[in-house]
Amino acid sequence: MEHSASFLAPAELALLDLLFLLLPLPLIVIANWHEAPPAGDGTLARGAAALGSTVWMLLALVAAVCILLALVTVAFTAPGHRTVLYAAVMLLTGIAAAALISEPVRSGLARVIPIDLHSAVHATALVLTVVLVGSQLANQLAVDVLSQQASAAAPALTPIDLIAQELPFLLAALLGVGLFVRRDFGASLDRLGFVRPTVWQLVLALGAALVFFAFGTGMDWLNHALSPGTANKVEAANQHLFGQLTNLIGIATIALSAGICEEALFRGALQPRLSILWTAIVFTTVHTQYGLSLDAVAVLVLAIGLGLVRRVANTTTSTVCHVVYNTLVGVVVSGALIGPAAIAGLVLVAAGAGAAFFTGRLGNLKTAP
Repeated sequence: MEHSASFLAPAELALLDLLFLLLPLPLIVIANWHEAPPAGDGTLARGAAALGSTVWMLLALVAAVCILLALVTVAFTAPGHRTVLYAAVMLLTGIAAAALISEPVRSGLARVIPIDLHSAVHATALVLTVVLVGSQLANQLAVDVLSQQASAAAPALTPIDLIAQELPFLLAALLGVGLFVRRDFGASLDRLGFVRPTVWQLVLALGAALVFFAFGTGMDWLNHALSPGTANKVEAANQHLFGQLTNLIGIATIALSAGICEEALFRGALQPRLSILWTAIVFTTVHTQYGLSLDAVAVLVLAIGLGLVRRVANTTTSTVCHVVYNTLVGVVVSGALIGPAAIAGLVLVAAGAGAAFFTGRLGNLKTAP
């Protein structure tokens, strides 16, 4: 498979890995119950309301686990700089997560990002994303992730694995916006920004995908030129993990599962509240197959680009862009196409932007609670 930066988060899908992906979902539901307790006096309604009232304690527990993990690492792991780095990052992560439970801290954040400082759902999103970024960074600093993923011990992914690892993102998005708690299915899709795209939005999506493809491939070349050792590790990890997915079914699964599920969570649910930049950082940390490399920087830039597409249009448009980009990465392997792709992409982006400007049909970023 083409090894320029692709929008896919690989994982070893053993049972514990899948459980880890699903672990935040109950907390997300409980946070929604805190904001909208089920009506009625039945046992289920009272139980849900009681669980909702525990959300702040559960968030504190999440922060405490990070701090405890840092202390346990120092106490029971052989000393070394990697151990110290891991423990330090996890300690700072736990402290940051604990601070976000404080309403005055969230009040300060509310001046720069559109969160509701009284919302348990927004607080949960902040805490979980901070913990995700911190734990992924700590792991990258403590372990040679690229070598691990390139080893024979890391299983190659199958289409079923891809679907299984991406579905939790979609579930987190739908549950996060309050599906069947605060919103019905139609209202949830609207809050996520999944609407029927206009022609200019589809043109914009295709053009942006071509530009992103040219940029990602160029960054991959630069990574090989400046740090060939790291670049070769990234390539080996990608080849090992995705080597069984170079056929039509594999490419289609990568493009559709990642495009739909990741856009629903990152651009649909999170970005309207956590900003383009922080959402892009969270998105980048999920893509651990690039390690700490220029390819990871490329993913960050591309994530910001997807955020801008979502900002001027909607999540449907960013999803189309994401799907087309992943398809190009999976299908096109000729470096000679970088220039034509960039030129064609810029022309299409300009055409889409021009149509939006002259018709006055620029979209907006929904910030419903």
